[in-house]
Amino acid sequence: MNLVVVGAHCGDAEIQAGAIAHKYAKAGHKVTFLHLTAGEKGNPPGVSVEEYREQKIRESEKVAEILGVDTITLDYKDAELTFNDEIITHVATLMRKLRPNVVITHWENSIHSDHIMTYRIVHAAQLKAGLPGFDLEGLPAHYYSFYHSENWEDMEGYDPDLFIDVSDEFDTYLEALSHHWFIMNSSSFRYYDYYKALGTVRGCVNRTKYAQTLKFPRGTNVRKGGALPGYEL
Repeated sequence: MNLVVVGAHCGDAEIQAGAIAHKYAKAGHKVTFLHLTAGEKGNPPGVSVEEYREQKIRESEKVAEILGVDTITLDYKDAELTFNDEIITHVATLMRKLRPNVVITHWENSIHSDHIMTYRIVHAAQLKAGLPGFDLEGLPAHYYSFYHSENWEDMEGYDPDLFIDVSDEFDTYLEALSHHWFIMNSSSFRYYDYYKALGTVRGCVNRTKYAQTLKFPRGTNVRKGGALPGYEL
């Protein structure tokens, strides 16, 4: 198993799928957080955008260390992501280098334009990375499947398909989240409280103490065959 979690900003991958990531990292699988931007425009008073970018990268590195995963932050600017061939090629090339079995990223609907762009970029990069006709630094073609993860800003039409038990990982997940300044200090949203409560609520539905959820890309949860899944004749 090689898992890559792609977020628009440092902190997105962590809050959306950090407990799942830790679960697989603990089991010996390779896990990487890929942040397209640092999320630096939410800088606190008295801290410049560039200073906050450096702070958020340091925070993401600490979170990754606690969760046992790798982390990469690209140089694109917060709140300025655009859908173009340059960034699609960049992400597709990274996917050929990282060679994930599974990628987790934002749901397609969001109140945040960067989240929408991230989904579109990951989706387009899936095709470009997987087609051998594209020469990307001489790397062999690599196709990956992907899921969407849960973010409070991306909830329009998000109806989870998978509930994953993260009861044994959740305390470490919360500890890791506490190292992001915005999660503990935001005046606009109670991130820590929300994601702790969300893990509890999803766990209730899953009949476990805690859970995180994923969603299939639209249409890919369709199953085709000659019998009921798991009950072939």
